[in-house]
Amino acid sequence: MRDFVILTDSCCDLDAQIAQSLELEVLPLSLQMGDATYRNFLDGREIGFQDFYARVRGGTEATTSAVNVGEFEERMRQLLAAGKDILCISFSSALSTTYQSAVIAAEELKGEAPEADIRVVDSLCASGGQGLLVWLCAREKAAGKSLEEVWAFAEETKLHICHWFTVDDLYHLKRGGRINAATALFGTMLAIKPVMHVDDKGRLTPVSKARGRKASLLALVDEMEKSVIEPETQTIFITHGDCAEDARFVAEEITRRFGIKDIHINYVGPVIGNHSGPGTMALFFIGKNR
Repeated sequence: MRDFVILTDSCCDLDAQIAQSLELEVLPLSLQMGDATYRNFLDGREIGFQDFYARVRGGTEATTSAVNVGEFEERMRQLLAAGKDILCISFSSALSTTYQSAVIAAEELKGEAPEADIRVVDSLCASGGQGLLVWLCAREKAAGKSLEEVWAFAEETKLHICHWFTVDDLYHLKRGGRINAATALFGTMLAIKPVMHVDDKGRLTPVSKARGRKASLLALVDEMEKSVIEPETQTIFITHGDCAEDARFVAEEITRRFGIKDIHINYVGPVIGNHSGPGTMALFFIGKNR
């Protein structure tokens, strides 16, 4: 049985040290701010997380770019040359062209290396949800599962990865077309905070509203309470848009309600953070359904 690697992209928002310990291959998406282009490495080597959010709060706007076909081909070709098969788990196809680029690259390389096994999974996940799926798959691999077995596990598990988000500032959702200008204006005036999730098609979808920041944070945990499976056995992921204190508040509430202590907290990276803004709070866990 040939060895294989798990390849993903930086929208998994995993802690860089965790990604390294799991021996993941991670390709960065890109961010353009002003005249500069930065690659969204997990360790923030080209643009630090706090620096990015400070610039956004100061009014700097950015655009983002997916991983392209050429970048996937280059890295995949290197991995194949090293005798590795590839399981690629990508950012949701509903939110980025990264998945399509990975599929095109994989098909091209299968023609060059017909003996290789290259599989691409559309995670239908984002941020720490993608990170949680990749983390779970890496754990399966470490337990000795084959590429085919881990691929099947990813496909079976991905729609049980629950994503619950809220944001502090509606401007960024308005700019990205997620809500209209009137909703943003009145929501801001009335301190209305949206409670959103990523649906079964991988789209970010508003579900409900909360009055005030604390209520919106508690609403995330309320949603978890409705659908979480065997919480005592789970590792929970939380990502935040430079609001670590709020992330700790949510983590403490999860520990209080469910007794869970294995909670990973990390930043929402610049690529996703550019669309959701500072103050984004996101909670990820395994549930009965999304």
